Amino acid sequence: MDFQLTDDQSQLRDAARRFADERMQAVAEHCETTNEPPSQDIRHALAEHGFLGINVAEKYGGLGLSNLDAIIVLEQFARISTAAAFPVFEACVGPIKAIEHFAPEELRQQVLPKVCTGDIQVAVCMSEANAGTALTDLATKAVRDGDELVLNGQKRWTSGGAHADAFVVYSRLADVPGAKGIGAVYVERDTPGVSFGKHESLMGWRGVGHCDIYFDNVRVPMAQQIVPAGGFKKLMEAFDLERCGNATMSLGLAVGALEQATAYVQERKQFGKPIIDFQAVQLRLAEMAMQVEASRLLIYRAVHNASIGLPSIFESSTAKCFANEIVRTVCVNAMQVMGGYGYATEYGMEQRVRDSFGWGLAGGTIDVQKTNIASAMAGRRFNQRA
Repeated sequence: MDFQLTDDQSQLRDAARRFADERMQAVAEHCETTNEPPSQDIRHALAEHGFLGINVAEKYGGLGLSNLDAIIVLEQFARISTAAAFPVFEACVGPIKAIEHFAPEELRQQVLPKVCTGDIQVAVCMSEANAGTALTDLATKAVRDGDELVLNGQKRWTSGGAHADAFVVYSRLADVPGAKGIGAVYVERDTPGVSFGKHESLMGWRGVGHCDIYFDNVRVPMAQQIVPAGGFKKLMEAFDLERCGNATMSLGLAVGALEQATAYVQERKQFGKPIIDFQAVQLRLAEMAMQVEASRLLIYRAVHNASIGLPSIFESSTAKCFANEIVRTVCVNAMQVMGGYGYATEYGMEQRVRDSFGWGLAGGTIDVQKTNIASAMAGRRFNQRA
């Protein structure tokens, strides 16, 4: 057991940190003020530096590195902001991993290289009005018609959906209830029959973009079926890595808040000395640091134990749940030690606080992660419907 990064991983982390500090601060400010995502030029720059598809196989245009390498890089971008990190998140731990692991080879060749070059961004469509936590109640349906699937339904709370170029759409592919009828299809944004609702106005996550997505007799080739009916378990296995990505976005926000607060308390003076000299401030910083370090270790364990595969539901849910909880505490405490400056929009801490609450809702709520953890401990699924 080795808790040290390799030299290559340290260099990769430092390169990502430099790029994020030098290029993504302005991007984050633009996303926050305009509610627009990072531009395609930014995605191309990320791709040129190897930050998109870090853990995608080389034959598809990625670097072919491990999931842990991708998580290490993602943290550095998440320090800056949720929106600034989102292209890296989607290209490394998002729905493209379901495509890479389970889709037909032709579809992998079609999609993954474009993601790795930053030419397209792919979002996952899971939730519906009556199927969020109860995801197996989803009603979106794809019916086979010859060599095509005809897709009908409505999705909501698709992170990045307002701007994505294509979607992995969880759908009912067989007329059987529950998980047994669910699979997924790949749908491009400009496919006839795809339309979009208004952009949601959220507490945070400006520049990510959420809206309802409508599928009205959308026809896609059978070759764009990622997994058939009965493939829900596979989709959830891929989603366990996305949980680790979600946890890392939380961790990155917490790290950024801690770094900003630590710098502030060494500069801010009251009663003739820097406020870090007061024990109350020292204790709060130490608590924040312990939470950050513990969160990182849980995430690294989940991803490392998966090696180049996918994490377990117990370890990914534990990492996500803990990170989702501590990011809120760390960001609020950072705002508190900064006083009025933490509350002012000019300094960005209040944005971190707002963004921090989103990750405990997205990708399965905090309480859902706790039921996942208990289920894994007991070795059985609990019937929430009874």
